[in-house]
Amino acid sequence: MRVADFDFDLPPDLIAQEPPAERGASRLLRLRRDDGVVTHHVFSDLPRLLSPGDLLVVNDTRVFPARLLGHRLPGGGAAECFLVRPGAEPGTWIALVHPGQRLKAGSRMIFERGGHRLEAEVLSRHYHGRRVVRLHTPGGAGVHEAIHAIGHVPLPPYVKRDDTPADRERYQTVYARPEGSIAAPTAGLHFTPAILEAVARAGIERATITLHVGYGTFQPIRTEEVEAHTMEAEPFEVGADAAAALSRARHERRRIIAVGTTTTRTLESLAVGDDGTIAPQRGETALFIHPGHRFQLVSGLITNFHLPKSSLLMLVAAFAGRERVLAAYREAVAHRYRFYSYGDAMLIL
Repeated sequence: MRVADFDFDLPPDLIAQEPPAERGASRLLRLRRDDGVVTHHVFSDLPRLLSPGDLLVVNDTRVFPARLLGHRLPGGGAAECFLVRPGAEPGTWIALVHPGQRLKAGSRMIFERGGHRLEAEVLSRHYHGRRVVRLHTPGGAGVHEAIHAIGHVPLPPYVKRDDTPADRERYQTVYARPEGSIAAPTAGLHFTPAILEAVARAGIERATITLHVGYGTFQPIRTEEVEAHTMEAEPFEVGADAAAALSRARHERRRIIAVGTTTTRTLESLAVGDDGTIAPQRGETALFIHPGHRFQLVSGLITNFHLPKSSLLMLVAAFAGRERVLAAYREAVAHRYRFYSYGDAMLIL
């Protein structure tokens, strides 16, 4: 299958640059998998669009301010360091840096904000322009605290503005707990405490898993053939409560509704026992879901609208069919839905 088969036309003005004025006020496009019928709703309609007994599974990862802006030493030229994930050695990180051609092994950078100071040294260079960097603070102050004080919210590159203090709250789900992601699981951004309460009142169960979103979720596909693409591994954990809820739902033949592509990849990566039971699990997943994948757990999906020719769009197409998904996207464009991270949502059942 060709990557070009997952292209579509999107007017630039439909790429959401800001979150909706009120969390939970986004629009919701419902797509039926069996016949491709589309209906239009608002996200607060979700509890009545699901059924009592459904199991809603969310990803509770928390985004950290991974984007550091500063300057090079010596010389003072502008420098950017995007922290992707912790390195193998204490105090080191795998990072993307800019300007890449000037930041070779031995290069140093400094980042300052609000009285905090953080220094970085490039240790080595890896594939696709990545670096291993060592971070430290003068006087031995906490590096973690400095990152949080100095770092910027890692908004996606299609958001053509600087981050603001409000993004620290809006680019985070209301149920975010363990920190470790460089991007939000954006399907969850629509939920409010009131919507979650309405979901519970409607007899819909909720379970929580964790997948820390890394660069692999959003890395561009550099191959012409879909099957030639490989994903980078991302860490996940499914605890005892979530495993028990998944096992019950599976045994009772209740629907399992994944909130987001990261939740979907986690659930579809789990080992399922011969008796259908799911045990608590933790590890890494590099699962690339594309058309042809046979879904073992997920029977419903809540997701945002994704980039053309992206692995996320391919996952959605694997779940609902390429032609039906692209037809739904065309209808979303015609009805001027907002796209991508701060945009509107889809419910596929």
